[in-house]
Amino acid sequence: MNTILYAGEHDQALNADWHSHPHWELLYCAAGEGAYQMENSDPLSYQAGQAVAIPPGAVHMDFPARDARRIHLAMEAPAFPFKTPFRVDDGPEGHMGAAFAQAEHYYASKLRGRELILSALGELIGGFMTVLRDNREFSAAVERIRSSILQSYSNPAFELDQVIRQMPFNYDYLRKLFQKEMGLTPLRYMIDLRMKKAGGMLTAAWTREYSVAEVAENCGFSDALYFSRVFKKYYGCSPSEFVKRRRETG
Repeated sequence: MNTILYAGEHDQALNADWHSHPHWELLYCAAGEGAYQMENSDPLSYQAGQAVAIPPGAVHMDFPARDARRIHLAMEAPAFPFKTPFRVDDGPEGHMGAAFAQAEHYYASKLRGRELILSALGELIGGFMTVLRDNREFSAAVERIRSSILQSYSNPAFELDQVIRQMPFNYDYLRKLFQKEMGLTPLRYMIDLRMKKAGGMLTAAWTREYSVAEVAENCGFSDALYFSRVFKKYYGCSPSEFVKRRRETG
């Protein structure tokens, strides 16, 4: 749902201690450099113009240079369908960094309705992190499938199987290769994107008047009943129950 729980300067008190979070930790380096030491994987360095994402439960320490300036976001259920720590480079225009800076600004502001702006910025940052993730990490075949899904997952007419079968490789080989590089199958990757968009649409203030059928269609499902079954399997409750719980806890 790309919900921003916190936005501000990184908590220096946590830098030297092993720790983890129940949510995603996103960090944008605006100046200087540093590195994350991961308990169960290789270190992840960063420098100005780069962002790092650390998933929930990943035990880590942060080692920034003295001159480093870093904007830290705590985010619940961001849209990107990745399961492991990763780093992305900002584009030459610096749009991702600007989005992090705006999130920091509006989180600290007292502007009435700032939650709407933060929700939109959460969507934007989640999109930047997905699109800008270093494509060189993936083979050409996996990148082609991934790009097709990212471009078309919200279209009910999109046929993922057709995309894969039209490629000059064995279907099962491509499925296994995608799972090896991405950590989940092509279908699971697409469902993850669709469900996170659905969760965001059902709880965002400006989309609360959408019917379940309208949300389903906007998230790539032509059949609202099938959408509801997939949604319940993914979130453990029906769309209506999901909305009720979010409003009670929000």
